This record gives sequence, C-alpha cells and structure tokens, in this order.
Amino acid sequence: MYYLLLRTDQDQAELYLYQENKVQDSLIWLAERHLAETLNQQIEDLLKSNNISYKELDGIGIYGGPGSFTGLRIGASVANALAYGLNIPIVSMSNEDWKSSVLNELASGHNQKIAIPIYGSDARITKPRK
Repeated sequence: MYYLLLRTDQDQAELYLYQENKVQDSLIWLAERHLAETLNQQIEDLLKSNNISYKELDGIGIYGGPGSFTGLRIGASVANALAYGLNIPIVSMSNEDWKSSVLNELASGHNQKIAIPIYGSDARITKPRK
C-alpha cells in the first residue's frame, strides 16, 4: 500500500511517500509564495521518481494545522481533489506525530472524506468598505 502525505503549513513544503509504514521517499522544498504553482508538479515528480502512478496510491494524509492559512488551504485543496478523483481515503491530523497518526488511521480504514484544516485562529480578513 502506498500513502502520500503532505505538509504545507510553512514556507517549506513537505511530501512523503510511504509504502506501508516505511518512508520510501520524501521531498522538501522552499515553496514560500509559490506553493500553488509548485505543489502538483512536485507530487508528480515524487511519484515518477519512484515509478508509481496516481492509481497506485491507497490513501492521502495531510498535516491539518495550525499554520499558514493560505498554505493549509492549498494543501487541503490539492489533497482533497486527489482523494476524491482517485476515490481513495484522506485523513488529516494536527498533532506533533501527525505522520504516524495519519498512517495508523489510513491503515485502519478510516476516511474523513474531506480534510478540513485547523488554522489555530480566525483569518485576518480585510473589513469591507462602507
């Protein structure tokens, strides 16, 4: 079983490819404000470099926060779209040991269907003009 894990809450984005409970490969890059431009290509590159197709993925896990509002939204959007499109489970965890927690949940057959980030505080949104 192959699991793809994402962490996008910081300037440095992280991807992990697990086979069962063992890291097969990982990719960490400084995404900063280019996460939306680079994330899909980085996922594709990680899978290609391991000769794995999207259809071979058995589940997706994400770090759910707290963290960067935009980074978490981008990561969750990509992960949710992949899980939905591939019809595979998705799990989001927000603890220090999130990777192990995600792997345990996926291995036990858990599926949140939609991973929703936890931002840690309300979004700082510009107030509308009067």
